[in-house]
Amino acid sequence: MPSFKFPNGAMLEVTKCDITEVQADVIVNAANSYLEHGGGVAGAIVRRGGWVIQEESREWIRKYGPVPVGGVAVTSAGRLKAKYVIHAVGPRCGIEPIEKLDDAVTNSLRKAEELNLTSIAFPAISTGIFGCPYDEAARVMARAIRREALGLRSVRRIIICLYGDEVFNVFSRVFSEELGEYNLS
Repeated sequence: MPSFKFPNGAMLEVTKCDITEVQADVIVNAANSYLEHGGGVAGAIVRRGGWVIQEESREWIRKYGPVPVGGVAVTSAGRLKAKYVIHAVGPRCGIEPIEKLDDAVTNSLRKAEELNLTSIAFPAISTGIFGCPYDEAARVMARAIRREALGLRSVRRIIICLYGDEVFNVFSRVFSEELGEYNLS
């Protein structure tokens, strides 16, 4: 499990886990623009956290409209161990530029800071039904976190929570390449 420490003391770990079981102030959901949480990470979050997450998501959409690609919305976490869920809309690869994934990661970290949270867990955003290759998504996520981590004040722990051996192995390799000088492993 690769671990990294940034000069400001913020820690990052890449781990194989179920994001619905993670002990963090906020978990990030790989969401669609309408915050309809049917399958993948989103479906698992609602199944484990409760229907209240879907209800709050629909209320958010009624108030503010669809979340743009790269944007985020926040709801409670229902029965999850987290306090909040940040719903981050990543790009659909082949339709929207993968650079929008940078925006989703950046906006998630900034929202966690705004909420004065200390820990955040990310899944492999856009790699499921949105079709982004693991290595490309990992590279974009690693670079966004590297850039943002140095300015973090409240967020002290970032977890990249990956479900499955293949995605874990690819993300571990890419994060080690991109964040080598901060590697603790």
